[in-house]
Amino acid sequence: MTTAVLLKIYDGIARITLNRPDRLNAFDAEMAEDWAQVTRVAVNSSEVNAILVNAAGRAFCAGGDVRSMAELEDRGAAMSRLAQLINEGILHLVESSKPVVAAAQGATAGGGLGILLASDYAVIEASSKVGSLYAGVGLTPDLSVSAQLARAVGERRALQLVLQERMLNADESVEWGIAAEKVEDGEALGRAEAIAAQWVENAHAYGEAKRLIRSQPTRSFRDQLAEEARTIGAASITPQGDKRIRAFASR
Repeated sequence: MTTAVLLKIYDGIARITLNRPDRLNAFDAEMAEDWAQVTRVAVNSSEVNAILVNAAGRAFCAGGDVRSMAELEDRGAAMSRLAQLINEGILHLVESSKPVVAAAQGATAGGGLGILLASDYAVIEASSKVGSLYAGVGLTPDLSVSAQLARAVGERRALQLVLQERMLNADESVEWGIAAEKVEDGEALGRAEAIAAQWVENAHAYGEAKRLIRSQPTRSFRDQLAEEARTIGAASITPQGDKRIRAFASR
C-alpha cells in the first residue's frame, strides 16, 4: 500500500484521507488499490466505531484522473476494472454498520460525488462546488453516482446534474440533500471529527440506525418493521443502551 490514501485510527475513529492533492485527489490505479484496502481495514477493525473521509489539498475529489485514463492500454476493460475496484471501497463504507462522515472542501466532481454520497453525513466548506461533469469528458456516471444520487436528491434533480455541466455551490448542496451542513472554509475536518466522536460515544445505536436506513431497500415494508422491532429490543440490552435508558429514567 502506498500513500495515495492514508489511514489513521484514533479514539474509535478511522480517518481515511484521499492524498493526491497535486491531482485534486483524482483516482488512478494506485489510488484505487489503496482505497479498496484502506476501507476494508477501517470497516473490519474492532478499534473503529466511526469513519471519517477527508482529503488533502484544495479539493475533495475530482473523480477519475483523465490524464491517467488517456494512457491506459485496452482502456475500456481497464477503466471497468478500476471502477469495480473503487466500488469495493464504496461498498465497504455503505454496507458497514459503522457510520461515515465526510469533510469536503473545494471541488467534488465525477466519481468524487460517488465518494461523497458513500458517506452518511457530509460536511462541506463554504467555497465548495459539487457536480457530475461526466459527459464533458465523454463518460457516464460511475462509482455509485447513478445508484445513490437520485436517492439523495430525487430523480429530476439527479437528471439536472448529470445532463448539464452544472456545479452546485455549498448552499445548494445542502438544500438538495447532498451535504448535511455547510461550515466556513478550513473548518470541515474539525466539524467532521466532532460528529464522529459523538457517534463513538453511542456506537451501537448510531451504527444500527445507519444500517436500518441503508439496508431498507432490500426488505419489504413488513420486513422492515420486523427488523426495527428486533433491533430496538437488542439495543435496549446492550451496555450502552441499558446505561442510557436508566440514566434517562432517573431524571
